[in-house]
Amino acid sequence: MHIEIWSLGKENDAFIDEGIKYYFQKTKPWNSIDLVILQTPKKTATTDVERTKLQEEELLLKRLQPGHYLILLDERGKALNSIQWSQQFQQCMNQGVKTLIILIGGAFGVTKNIKKRANQCWSLSNLVFPHQLVRLIVAEQTYRAFSILNNSPYHHV
Repeated sequence: MHIEIWSLGKENDAFIDEGIKYYFQKTKPWNSIDLVILQTPKKTATTDVERTKLQEEELLLKRLQPGHYLILLDERGKALNSIQWSQQFQQCMNQGVKTLIILIGGAFGVTKNIKKRANQCWSLSNLVFPHQLVRLIVAEQTYRAFSILNNSPYHHV
């Protein structure tokens, strides 16, 4: 199963990029993983919220393939612990999912159409984090999940 973390927004600062690469490198012996940063036109970035969300929806729906398994990260999603992340990944692999997409939505969230398209909706925390930091957290939690699945000593129970 290939994992892609999709994030709407700007490129990472160097220190975030370094951290993401670190965790991706550690994950690669067990599973392939990539980060895809999707940018919407700057003109509407903060002036018209609904228009921005619709542009992001269009961008996402064009990119999503029928076989993609989409996990949306949203503050109102289901809170999972690290073991549950690993169990969800294992379940997807058991079901033969080829590409799992973890979506970090835009600054204003995502449209109802994207929510409907999502196979699952997870929450990282009741806190709100900057997008770049969420990318790093997701990279680390994905590594942690695969370390759990492969009995690596990284995760301490």
